[in-house]
Amino acid sequence: MRIVAISGSPRGKQSTTRRLVELVCEGARSVGAETELADVSELHICYCTACNSCHVTGKCVIDDDMGPLRDKMLAADGIVLGSPLYFDGVTAQLKTVIDRLAEVVHCQMFLGKYACSVGTAGGPEKDVAVDYMNGLLVRLGCAVVGGVGASMSMPGSFDAARAAAVELGRELVRAFEQKRTYPDQDKVHAAMRERFKHLVAANKDNWPHEYSYWQNKGWL
Repeated sequence: MRIVAISGSPRGKQSTTRRLVELVCEGARSVGAETELADVSELHICYCTACNSCHVTGKCVIDDDMGPLRDKMLAADGIVLGSPLYFDGVTAQLKTVIDRLAEVVHCQMFLGKYACSVGTAGGPEKDVAVDYMNGLLVRLGCAVVGGVGASMSMPGSFDAARAAAVELGRELVRAFEQKRTYPDQDKVHAAMRERFKHLVAANKDNWPHEYSYWQNKGWL
């Protein structure tokens, strides 16, 4: 199993969120997976400009580090997202990555992948970012196996999260190997497919690349 893990913290190697992401990777490697860590603080990723080029041609006009990162995500069997909670949401750095996945969501390119998320918070809202990331991953097509959050103001929370993150990495690999299905998530996948089927069909003249993609998949 090939896993790409993305740390969305701006603090680089000093980040406690990144440490949780690394522990998920350690757990996954302990049961045979190959992992790669991408730290967005070390990448140059620009904002999406909503130019529609990806829908029209399948190519982004922005020449930065998002292209290689996107290719790694598409080639992976598993995806791990990590972010601290800033003002009730993920970091601006990770959100910039997410906003560059417009073609991925329109074409449901992550169907068949397995995923999980980890996050930290200064207060008790340790699961807010995790729930957002996991919900997003489901809508992108992933089968989500779980998540781990840590509250930095709660004694013992991070220590517990460290052990849970290692186990989450192992669980991610087991789910992939067993080809587990999650009925509630499958309903979301089906709803997203139906939603974008109509959207892409309605824009077949405006978005020729995505219309061809859906035709080649046999989804139209």
